[in-house]
Amino acid sequence: MPRNVPSFDDLLDGAERTAVHLEMRDAYGVASEADDFARWKATGERDTDPDSPYWGPWTRLIRRTVARGVAVRRARIVSEPVSDYIRYEHASTVVNLGAGEQVRWLARRRASDIALPGNDFWLIDGRLIRWNHFTGDGASAPGEISEDPAAAKLCAEAFEAVWARAVPHENYKIS
Repeated sequence: MPRNVPSFDDLLDGAERTAVHLEMRDAYGVASEADDFARWKATGERDTDPDSPYWGPWTRLIRRTVARGVAVRRARIVSEPVSDYIRYEHASTVVNLGAGEQVRWLARRRASDIALPGNDFWLIDGRLIRWNHFTGDGASAPGEISEDPAAAKLCAEAFEAVWARAVPHENYKIS
């Protein structure tokens, strides 16, 4: 029987040491981002107010997680040249950094020899996986929780391999 998927608040509030997130899609079609993404495409303007209604819940969660001593790292594997969606993400990553996340970018061509899981994920304390599932057009699909040791090991090794090769956000330039 599938386990209930905890909220991100519950997931990160339960982290004791580490919370790592690997993103591997070049575009997401998440409903909560649709208006902001459309505005950015039309104007080039991106909400980067960490306390805005859009960002506030996330930045408060990350701040309190990091304040407890949990390292929060996010790595993004991207195709180059990057998609409009990746440009959009890059334009607001300053908010993630300001909240306390560490963020790195890896060109997909540099990830060819890394064994990667089939889905984006969060890995909490090296043991609890929150699989992020998406539909073909990038919409959020129901997530899944796993504590399978082999899957957790794959995720941990994949993340660390990506992290070691990836470029810190402040050095990753999008042309």
